[in-house]
Amino acid sequence: MNIKIQCCGIILLTVILYFYLCRRKIKLKTSQAFLHLSTITMVQLLLDILSVVLLTYHRFVPELLVDFVCKSYLSSLVLLAMFAYLYICTDTYSDKKKFRRVKRVSSTISVIGIVMIFLLPIYKYLDDIEQVYTYGPSVICTYVFAVFFLLQIVLLLVFGKRKIDSRRWNAMLIWIILWLAAAGTQFVFNELLLVGFASTVGVAIVFLMLENPELNTDISTGLFNREGMLLYVDQLFQSEKPFSAIDIVLPKPLTTGFESEESRIVRVDIIHYLLSIADAYAFLYKEDEVVILLEDKEKAETYLAAIKERFEKGWGKSADTVFSPRWRFIPDGSIANKSMDVIRLLEYARMHRAGGVENDTVIIDERMLETMHNEEKVEHLIAQALEQDRVEVFYQPIYSTVEKRFTAAEALVRLHDPDGKLIFPGNFIDVAEQNGSILRLGEMVFEKVCRFIRDQKPEQYGLDYVEVNLSVVQCASELLAPHFIGIMQKYGIAPERINLEITETASVETKKVLLDNMNALIRYGVTFSLDDFGTGQSNLNYIVEMPVEIVKFDRSMTMSYFENGKAKYVMDAAMRMIHGMKQQIVAEGIEKKEHFDIMNELGIRYMQGYYFSKPLPEAQFLAFLSQNNGAA
Repeated sequence: MNIKIQCCGIILLTVILYFYLCRRKIKLKTSQAFLHLSTITMVQLLLDILSVVLLTYHRFVPELLVDFVCKSYLSSLVLLAMFAYLYICTDTYSDKKKFRRVKRVSSTISVIGIVMIFLLPIYKYLDDIEQVYTYGPSVICTYVFAVFFLLQIVLLLVFGKRKIDSRRWNAMLIWIILWLAAAGTQFVFNELLLVGFASTVGVAIVFLMLENPELNTDISTGLFNREGMLLYVDQLFQSEKPFSAIDIVLPKPLTTGFESEESRIVRVDIIHYLLSIADAYAFLYKEDEVVILLEDKEKAETYLAAIKERFEKGWGKSADTVFSPRWRFIPDGSIANKSMDVIRLLEYARMHRAGGVENDTVIIDERMLETMHNEEKVEHLIAQALEQDRVEVFYQPIYSTVEKRFTAAEALVRLHDPDGKLIFPGNFIDVAEQNGSILRLGEMVFEKVCRFIRDQKPEQYGLDYVEVNLSVVQCASELLAPHFIGIMQKYGIAPERINLEITETASVETKKVLLDNMNALIRYGVTFSLDDFGTGQSNLNYIVEMPVEIVKFDRSMTMSYFENGKAKYVMDAAMRMIHGMKQQIVAEGIEKKEHFDIMNELGIRYMQGYYFSKPLPEAQFLAFLSQNNGAA
């Protein structure tokens, strides 16, 4: 009966090893450890069967040989426990030196145990119905050393859970439970040889949950998947091996079918090529993105050139399908510290299209890494400022040359860092727009402006309205109008007290949604300004298309009027057209009295700039209005 159980174990293990060895796989440390584990399990099963056979026919075999085989089987149990321990240590001890030390100590303890197993006596139980087993000091010694390693595994599972992959933790826990149950049963009932078969079941569990090569492979393409990439990159970092990465973003996803037969042939052609790249692994990181990892950093640029050349030749039967992928290249992977850093760099380069570009390839280097880290710090700062209400609104007055007083103000956001230092918009607005936090930030600013109007009643100081900037992201939100109307209603603010500033960029990229928002807010009573006119995608048609009442000349345009003779003609023409449409102009960047005088002579009704005042916090702004309104 025992031999039948062990034979079942051998058959099961043979099937597992067949599927494991025949599949294409990444060379991971855990894979090597699993192979060692499987091999010693097979040796243990064979020795178990051989020892039962020799014990059964002990009358025809020298006793010394029987003892040697039985003790070899017992030694294999100690080795199996040790290899199981080292297998789980591949996750726990990422430091190469520490893992080598653990491996060295474990091997020494195993050798001591094996020597003691062979030195101590072993006794054999043989009865008439062919129930055979061994017992005695040698067997007890085996249990002591095997249990020692099992306890080490249990301790790692309990105290090192955060360091161990969750799937590996679950698989090893199941195995340990099976193994301990089998060992306990065999210790009480010596004739039941269950440990070997329990070990095989454990190997099967580890294979199915962790070491099946299919787990790291994309089924539809045969390329390795994202999970496999993370495991491999982390191993490269742990082993301190240099590597480079080539990131290819294809126009169409590889994982979806194409309509025509030719397209399917192209797809297969590309995949076969990616799979055939020597000395490299190709990973399908996303459905349209492939990352190729190479350990030979010195030859990485040569590989990149060869891959690009192959794409330029075309694909399919006629080779007339040519793709122009977007390329990103990490020459030296050591600029990062772990796999998620590499992922974040690739994502950052893709989202921002940042970095130095050489021959249509974005180079991901230390400069980009530093930029990314700086932006992440800013993201954290924004999140903290929003959470802890470290957002402050400053106000810059706008002077009316007709009424000879400050009739409006532009609300400008500032953040405070944890030390109270002011952070200016140029340092965080772009980041807030990129990660979407600008929506919450914009609403918070608008709410603070409405609260300021309600509580401080700036109209008593002669202020007619406050201008509030809208970002591109806010303009793209269909909820902008209802949210802003709701905030004004919450604070009981008359809509004519609010003027919203849009930019030319916003009017181009989000035109339809923006117009819907503008019309809804205009119907409610809010007015609009076109901000930063004269920068970016300047076009007089914007003024015609957008229902704005005020056009703001950007500081750079205002200054160019004083510094560039040709710019005067452009600005004169723009002013005539704007005034002809009964729209008002605000000239920003007025810094000197001569600027004020010239703009005043040109008929510019509103002016804003450091000549009058820099942006001021709420209390100082109110004091400024109280002191200066009514005087130029």
